[in-house]
Amino acid sequence: MQKLIVPRIMASPALPAAEIELLLEEKGALQKISNANWKDFPYTPDVRFRILHTGSEIWLKFFVQEKYIRAVETRTNGDVYKDSAVEFFVSFDQKNYYNLEFSCIGTIHLGYGSGRHGRQYISPEIAEQISAVSSLGKQAFDEKSGGFNWEMMLRIPLTCFVFDEIKNLSGLTARANFYKCGDATSEPHFISWNPIKTETPDYHQPDFFGEIAFE
Repeated sequence: MQKLIVPRIMASPALPAAEIELLLEEKGALQKISNANWKDFPYTPDVRFRILHTGSEIWLKFFVQEKYIRAVETRTNGDVYKDSAVEFFVSFDQKNYYNLEFSCIGTIHLGYGSGRHGRQYISPEIAEQISAVSSLGKQAFDEKSGGFNWEMMLRIPLTCFVFDEIKNLSGLTARANFYKCGDATSEPHFISWNPIKTETPDYHQPDFFGEIAFE
């Protein structure tokens, strides 16, 4: 099982994005998302991330290199996973978990529950408190082929975790996994940070989450 320590940074909520990204570069160790768990889907884009927290926010930046990019979905809580997407699933109580999904233009999907079925959508008003800034901009587009590098910078406030009474992340240990997918791209792929041992692609597998500890 993968284990990850998330360093704490003392920073103002008003800190400019450029300074946040510098802190991520300096303090956040580069992690890889590289487990292609299913033989029918061997394609493995180059995907990495850095993560920090401030006590009240999670800062998460993804770096992606892939053959195809697609950004069709524009609805909050829509079918983000069909586009070129990065995802972060996290559980604070070992029973239920949040699925935070982001398309390559920053469209957000945020849900909660104990498994794949019966999940509750978090309201768009709350989900959109997350700042999701992509190097590809915000405009939707059909699939493009070639070779692409893009980045996604996320600021995730504690207020998004509405089913947990978390006042400060410091000292908490959680279970989590990080993913890259693109179900409707010309080369579908399903890669994860912590390995998933199921017969078919399924990210809703909390038994295969790794461990993250917030300093």
